[in-house]
Amino acid sequence: MPQLAEKFLPSKLSKIGFIVLALTAAGFAMLREPLAAAAAASTAGLFLTGMHGNRRRQSVPWPQLRILFFITLNLALFAALWRGPWTLSHWLYALPLITFGFVPAYAALVITIAGVIFVMSSTQSFITLPDRHQMISAFVLSTLLGAILIFLQKYKDRQLKPLRRTDQLTQAASREYLSADLHKEIQRSEREGTHLSAMAIGLDTHVSDTAPDADISAILPRIGRYLHSQLRDFDTYYRMADLQFLAILPSTNTAEAADTAERIRNGLCTLMASHGLKLTVSAGVAGLNIGDDADSLQISASNALRRAQQQGGNRTQTYSNPVPNDLSGTRGAAQ
Repeated sequence: MPQLAEKFLPSKLSKIGFIVLALTAAGFAMLREPLAAAAAASTAGLFLTGMHGNRRRQSVPWPQLRILFFITLNLALFAALWRGPWTLSHWLYALPLITFGFVPAYAALVITIAGVIFVMSSTQSFITLPDRHQMISAFVLSTLLGAILIFLQKYKDRQLKPLRRTDQLTQAASREYLSADLHKEIQRSEREGTHLSAMAIGLDTHVSDTAPDADISAILPRIGRYLHSQLRDFDTYYRMADLQFLAILPSTNTAEAADTAERIRNGLCTLMASHGLKLTVSAGVAGLNIGDDADSLQISASNALRRAQQQGGNRTQTYSNPVPNDLSGTRGAAQ
């Protein structure tokens, strides 16, 4: 998956950078320097798409604009090697880092290598300025330093990945730890003779198709924070899929878990509506029964959620005996 601009540049610096580059582009335009103005404007555009990439937008195709700005920046910088201004070619020093910030890693590697070859051949064949050799050495050095920084960042992410327990987007616990944590809770429940329930909750996919992916991605961090605020300190929740979560509810029977799920579900629906999203939420609840293990309890909760969504969504479904009272959704036994 491509690295987004907001992961590459801090959001606060993005706002400052956008303002500075927009003013720079306006200044170059007044000085009748079209290539310099295009380079500054396209870089400002990259900052702009970075700031708004995760915000709720329905009419503006931010990913397509990001690609357009990136291509425009490359064309302006490479054209400056022939037409000038010569000082604009020094912006090429930052191009490798920008490329890896906005383009997938493998494509960025190919683009960077091709760019280095193109710059070196162009300066040797078409440019006769005496400082072209200094520019080449500085460009190659900056590219190597950028490659080292990118390698160290990738290496650090790979080393720290096994230690991360939370999903960076939603702050939910990673799914890799779910089975082990649930197994421990089952052992504790059986040892202490207490109840245990699992709650699966997710956006209804049959209506999420009407909302842009960017809108859904933008609301996921708020969903994670809402779940964190509504669950107890000893409850844990995990991100099961892009639009689904599963929570472990110790010392909670099925009826209590269904009440909790319905309360959270209604709160999430209100959260969606407050952000202008016509999305509904369903929940599935399963209680621990004799013979259940970590896998079977997860499957039971997931099946209850699936059953709720198959019945039209916007409801809470339990996997145990039918519950007579009907909330805003429908409660019943998953078949």
